[in-house]
Amino acid sequence: MSQDVFVAHTVESAPAAARSTMEATRKKFGYIPEPVARMAASPEVLKGFLTVNAVFEQSTLPPLDREVLILTIATRNGCHVCVAMHSAVLAGLQASPDLIEDLRARRPLQDARLEALRVFAHAVMDSLGAVGDKEMRAFLEAGYTPQNALEVVLGIGTYTISTFANRMTDAALDPALRDFAWEEEAA
Repeated sequence: MSQDVFVAHTVESAPAAARSTMEATRKKFGYIPEPVARMAASPEVLKGFLTVNAVFEQSTLPPLDREVLILTIATRNGCHVCVAMHSAVLAGLQASPDLIEDLRARRPLQDARLEALRVFAHAVMDSLGAVGDKEMRAFLEAGYTPQNALEVVLGIGTYTISTFANRMTDAALDPALRDFAWEEEAA
């Protein structure tokens, strides 16, 4: 049904308020990713996601940690587009194939610090932010800061927009990401 409701807009077919954002995205990537083309149905959602994502990218969490957080959210929310895209980003960051595969399979991570981040992210989502003392202490003892804890909330908010919008619009995987395709395992 979503394929019938949400079309993949071009710059020309998109609402006027989304066109400059789409053009900037095309300039950055060389093409307009399917999720952006579909999210353009709401210029506010498209601009909101891209704006908050730019803020998240400026957080004090290192790039590898941000990507671990994003992939944790994407697998939890079942967003095949985000899992593929951020698996590719992790590969570009020279992350170990084991780390990428463990994240995609929702397995504990071998790196204790990154595992603390993954566990903390789930604790934040499970508790709707009301993280217990034990979980907070474990996160901080792994070398993270109170600022990082709040940045995890920022990342969750950012990628909840993306994963939910991608699922709602039934965004297809762009050909450039096919090597990183992911299917959610049946429970």
